[in-house]
Amino acid sequence: MIEVRPSQQMQSLGVIQQGTPILNRQAEPFDLPTERATAQAVIDELFTAVDRIGRVHSFAKGMGLAAPQIGIPRAAAIVLPPTPGAEPIILLNPKITAVSDETDEQYEGCLSFFDVRGMVPRPLRMDVTAAALDGTVTTVPYAFGLARLIAHEIDHLDGLLYTDRMRSGVQPIPVEEYRGTGSTWSY
Repeated sequence: MIEVRPSQQMQSLGVIQQGTPILNRQAEPFDLPTERATAQAVIDELFTAVDRIGRVHSFAKGMGLAAPQIGIPRAAAIVLPPTPGAEPIILLNPKITAVSDETDEQYEGCLSFFDVRGMVPRPLRMDVTAAALDGTVTTVPYAFGLARLIAHEIDHLDGLLYTDRMRSGVQPIPVEEYRGTGSTWSY
């Protein structure tokens, strides 16, 4: 029997894999509300992809997906919080506007190279501005695991991968060595 690697599985589900140029480019912001229909179509595609992915893998720590990861070079992402029943967070043109001095380092995974996990330092708290479809911009504070998830997705929109955030000399580990699958973030 041929073993299907996690990254191969994600690729078969439509997730763009590391090494594809779109993952290293800044996503194009939406002109809202003028591009409302376009932004809604991208959000719909993200939800369709998340549904496809969620059928084959559970995400105890929550999950995020950025438009470039499904081949769309636009500034949109969605985050599914780890809390059961929590509403998805839709991010259009998001920007981190403030971060706490307090940070921690935890393992992150990425659907675009799902065979490894990497230890990534992130702020414990941050403020994020994002637009709504009608063009209204709001700022929302996020903390702990949710802040980590959102920062990871905003990095995708800025053309960065979590490996770009890892400390010098630290390397990702194979998913087989990672012992956090199925558990929530610990704080």
